[in-house]
Amino acid sequence: MSLNQTLEEMKQQLIAHSPAEVQAAMFRSIREQMESGVQYGLQEGQKAKGFTLTNSLGIPVHLYDELAKGPVVLTFYRGGWCPYCNAQLRAYQKVLPEIQALGARLIAVSPQSPDNTLSHQEKEQLQFEVLSDTNGLVAAFYNILYDVPSYLQDIMMNLFKLDLAEYNATERWILPIPSTFMIDESGIIRSAYVNPDFMKRWEPEDILAELRKL
Repeated sequence: MSLNQTLEEMKQQLIAHSPAEVQAAMFRSIREQMESGVQYGLQEGQKAKGFTLTNSLGIPVHLYDELAKGPVVLTFYRGGWCPYCNAQLRAYQKVLPEIQALGARLIAVSPQSPDNTLSHQEKEQLQFEVLSDTNGLVAAFYNILYDVPSYLQDIMMNLFKLDLAEYNATERWILPIPSTFMIDESGIIRSAYVNPDFMKRWEPEDILAELRKL
């Protein structure tokens, strides 16, 4: 079963078992972003924005230091609380040996706090770099950061008991649009997947196919 088939099954479970107000809020948010007319994300052919973020052990990771070793698959996800993100990262973990065999590195970035990043990495047994972008600055560099609308904040606080600002150790309710960028050694984005529908992600096999073109 492909990653997006798995995510579609999860979506159908959401529809079958979640309160109508939860579904309405989530699908409203997706619809508003898709119909906004905004072109999210850096595009193919653009220079990747350099950054330094700490990993789950508090060690700084520099994008261009990693690029000096080979191509980078850079993926932004919402956080360990998001089941769709967890399914994506597990699927990417499965193909990590193939990514590495092609000379590339996988780096995942979320706005969650370093403590939550560490527990998330340990829980999911992720063996690639997982970095904390707590203020969303790097997501903003890549043009994928947005403020969570108030109606979604209410749902997350009141029904899911998730205070996203606290979880991310910041003062704002911010999230990245789930995105994955394929960056070559020269720092050029060779391909990108940016989708406001957080229930869809870039397939691992498609990532491998793109890496083989480099």
